[in-house]
Amino acid sequence: MARITHLFTSLIYRAELAARVSSLVGDVRAAALAIAAEDRAGQAWSRAQGYRGYTSYASLNDLPRRSPEMADLARHLDGHVRRFAGELDLDLGRRRLQLDSLWINILEPGGHHAAHIHPNAVVSGTFYVDVPRGASAIRFEDPRLALMMAAPPRKASARRRNRTFVEVAPKPGTLLLWESWLRHEVLENRARRARVSVSFNFRWE
Repeated sequence: MARITHLFTSLIYRAELAARVSSLVGDVRAAALAIAAEDRAGQAWSRAQGYRGYTSYASLNDLPRRSPEMADLARHLDGHVRRFAGELDLDLGRRRLQLDSLWINILEPGGHHAAHIHPNAVVSGTFYVDVPRGASAIRFEDPRLALMMAAPPRKASARRRNRTFVEVAPKPGTLLLWESWLRHEVLENRARRARVSVSFNFRWE
């Protein structure tokens, strides 16, 4: 009898934090909007880069120290990242995965974020605090895509594990984690208002 074996799986970790910490979403959302309103350098950088909205990615590198709400979020992330590392069977030795950077994303209607990876990190992720109806999903790309060469396209009805691209639609309170080498993009925000999230990287230290 023939048998199919699945190899080299790309894992996506998902948890719904709002169910356990009811105040976290509202607190982080309020802090994100307040920080965005005051961060003139981040606003200017976002305009210069053509980012439709606001990101603190290039302007603020101390959000957990600057904001008690962001510090609270960072504390929640640690346990989830440890569990994800266990699922990945990572051999960390005497070192551990530690939060390296954390930034705010406010994506206005019509905005998107082109496909990219997160170099020099091990685990990346996003915590979603405002996902209005019609807001953009995150789309992950099969990391083998560049090697497929003469392969035919996948069927429109392909099973999820065989698709070249997979979209994941979050909701407020959703936490997503993935390995930092996994290419991903944020599709166009088709909602009538902004989509608000906080992204982050963990390094092996």
